Amino acid sequence: MNDELFDFQQLEANIVNKSLAQLSAADMDPITKLRALCLSRGATGINGLGRIFRNMDDDGSKALNEYEFTKGIKECGLDVSNEEIKEMFRSFDEDGSGSINMTEFLLKLRPPMSQARLAMIDKAFSKMDKTGDGVITLEDLKNVYTAREHPKFKSGEKTEDEILTDFLHNFEGGRGNLDGKVTKEEFINYYATISASIDNDEYFEFMMKKAYALE
Repeated sequence: MNDELFDFQQLEANIVNKSLAQLSAADMDPITKLRALCLSRGATGINGLGRIFRNMDDDGSKALNEYEFTKGIKECGLDVSNEEIKEMFRSFDEDGSGSINMTEFLLKLRPPMSQARLAMIDKAFSKMDKTGDGVITLEDLKNVYTAREHPKFKSGEKTEDEILTDFLHNFEGGRGNLDGKVTKEEFINYYATISASIDNDEYFEFMMKKAYALE
């Protein structure tokens, strides 16, 4: 398996440091602050929040009221006051209906990306999602990669399944939300965070091609 798949750590560290600096520097609007708080948790910060919200969506409505939104922010452990949470909710509840759509919320929270970057992420996801069902699983990975050249497999520290499962966990939200399945939304959110630390499209494209052996 290509080592670059595991090696976005420096880029992730860059965006964490940048977000922490942003949070300490100045006042910012509620959406920008929530994004910076998530990014300060690393590449899975947004996915972690998204999974917490989805787990709370008992009726499958894909909508959150203010109570659920507040509970989710607190459960994620983000450092914000109750007043700031109220302000964030009002910013996302643009029509004043008292609820926010989870999909739209996560789209607004995700760092913006060019169409070129989105297309490259889409290409990588399609390669990984061997079955074409919109979710990357352990079985998908086994059909695309082998982990037999990975140092931890060679040393006997981990099995091939454990290494591939660790790779899947890179994209998930953590904090008890690991299920070994990565949706396209989670895949895009992860690379949106990585993307935020890369200034030009050409370098982002180079990184993705190298990591996923894309043409």
